[in-house]
Amino acid sequence: MRAVIQRVSEASVVIEDSAVAQIKKGLLVLLGIEDLDSEEDIRWLSNKIAKMRIFSDENGLMNKSIQEIEGNIIVVSQFTLFASTKKGNRPGFTRSAKPEIAIPLYEKFVSTLSIDTVREVQTGEFGADMKVSLINDGPVTITIDTKDKE
Repeated sequence: MRAVIQRVSEASVVIEDSAVAQIKKGLLVLLGIEDLDSEEDIRWLSNKIAKMRIFSDENGLMNKSIQEIEGNIIVVSQFTLFASTKKGNRPGFTRSAKPEIAIPLYEKFVSTLSIDTVREVQTGEFGADMKVSLINDGPVTITIDTKDKE
C-alpha cells in the first residue's frame, strides 16, 4: 500500500460537476493498492496516518496530529501510485490491484482510518474520473509505502 499524504488548508473531489467530498483544514490522502496488500498493511498505515504529527503547534513546530487539530480527511484511490516507468514512455500499472481486490481493501482502509482518527473520512469514488483540488498547506507532502516499514 502506498500513500501520498498532503496537509491541506482545503481540498475537494468533484465528479461530473458535483462535489462528492469537501474539507477545510486536514489531510488529503491519495491511496494506491497493490495485489500483495493485506489487512496488516491497512492497520499499520491507518495508525501511522492517525498519529502522524504534521500540524503546527503554538510554536509553529509540527507537533500535532489530525485528531489534535480536529481536522478533516479525504481519501482518494490512486492506482497510478504504482506506475512502472522503467521501459518506454508509457507507464505500466501491472502492480496496481484489480478492482475486485482493491475495492474491499480501499473500503476497509477508509473505515479503519475513520475508527483510528475518531472522525468521518470523506472519499472520492473508486474508479471514477475525479477532479481533485487542494491547497497544500506548507507545503507538506509525505509519501509512505507499507513495504518500507521495517
